[in-house]
Amino acid sequence: MKDIMVRNNVKVFGQGSQPMLFAHGFGCDQNMWRFVAPAFADDHRIVLFDYVGSGKSDLAAYDERRYSTLSGYAQDVLDVCHALDLEDVIFVGHSVSSMIGVLAAIREPSRFAHLILIGPSPRYINDSPYVGGFERKDIEELLDTMDKNYIGWANYLAPAIMKNPDRPELAGELTDSFCSTDPVIARRFAEATFFADNRLDLAKVDVPALVLQCSDDIIAPTAVGEFVHQQLRGSEFHHLQATGHCPHMSHPEETIAAIRTYLSRAGVAGNASSAAVTGINTEELTG
Repeated sequence: MKDIMVRNNVKVFGQGSQPMLFAHGFGCDQNMWRFVAPAFADDHRIVLFDYVGSGKSDLAAYDERRYSTLSGYAQDVLDVCHALDLEDVIFVGHSVSSMIGVLAAIREPSRFAHLILIGPSPRYINDSPYVGGFERKDIEELLDTMDKNYIGWANYLAPAIMKNPDRPELAGELTDSFCSTDPVIARRFAEATFFADNRLDLAKVDVPALVLQCSDDIIAPTAVGEFVHQQLRGSEFHHLQATGHCPHMSHPEETIAAIRTYLSRAGVAGNASSAAVTGINTEELTG
């Protein structure tokens, strides 16, 4: 347990008993959840962590073979669950962590109560009639740019991902996060992310899920979020007004409200009153 807690820089806080496990996206770390996770601390046991190779994880534990696919990152999620003996977990995953959470839930479905997927994509590359948002050559050029000019790549991509140009500090934080990651590890994580195809895995999920779709998201367009919703049996879909790919950073209040409303509808204790306070229309969540 101690080894995993250090390896993944695990942090635990909160007054509740049911765990909420927050998993960050590519090029990020647990600090990105600072505007959202504390809002649930009164009712839940909040668990934050960094994937090996990200944030303040133990870089000495990085294994190129293990993390060559998303399966290795899914094992990080399960290792944290095992170390803390977590059950009835509400998993909140951003971007690629959505599919990482899907893989973890397929392996150990009884451990998870709900999956909350923010900006999910099971396949980033177009595969007619499926629309993922990118052509394969786009991804290959992206990876080539990472190899040739990593800093330039980060400075170009972060603002496009974040949107909200009226708040440049958000893009600046994402750029800094990209740049603080080891370029070699980031390149491998990007390859594992953008070449992954988890479309068939969605039908294997038995855990209830909420799909949170952002507006004007170049990484996971609306068609992708709708596809995920259609493939996840019994899932709910909510289209956020938040623009960009990181609503937990750019629009945390709306993100919190959507999660609270979903949990209230799902009968999760401690969230009914919180959902009422937000004023969000529960009918906006569609089954």
